[in-house]
Amino acid sequence: MVGSSAWVVEATAASLGASVCCFVRNPASVVQQRIQVGSYGTLTEAVSGLAQEDGSRAFFRGLTASIAREIPFAFLQFPLYESLKRQLAHQLGHERITAAQGAVCGSIAGSIAAAVTTPLDVLRTRQMLGAGPNTRGGSMLHELATVVAKDGIAALFRGVGPRTGWMALGGCIFFGAYEQSTALLRRLQDEP
Repeated sequence: MVGSSAWVVEATAASLGASVCCFVRNPASVVQQRIQVGSYGTLTEAVSGLAQEDGSRAFFRGLTASIAREIPFAFLQFPLYESLKRQLAHQLGHERITAAQGAVCGSIAGSIAAAVTTPLDVLRTRQMLGAGPNTRGGSMLHELATVVAKDGIAALFRGVGPRTGWMALGGCIFFGAYEQSTALLRRLQDEP
């Protein structure tokens, strides 16, 4: 499968997978962030404190924002990775790329997707930490308007450098390991 149909399938599958993961990762992120900012000292304190604060809903604070960030991130990263990988293999005249080449493609794809989706990450973080007025059910659009009115559009890109660098490194490691694992599994499958 190549061309636009491959891109649509890759983007849709990646977005759906990322959305499902949010239901598992979001509670962990809420707990982690509360500990990081000093609201709670330990994991046990954070879990019990959040449960007392707002019941199970406390663990899903920012879930909509998480999904709103993950869908475009995955929608960009995976098809971009696959496209870079296909283009590189074609330019080299190979059927497949190496793990190191996959790592480079993944790093590029991850950094681009991270930079583009940083405003959504800023809104997500604000909702999870309770930094904005809309942490309990308010719309992301209202939060967006609040951030821009208070601090300007540039505030939506706070942390873009570290986020882009982190995702470039993550994409490098993930996709490099993915390509190495895929190559190993193909070899094992081909052995008599």
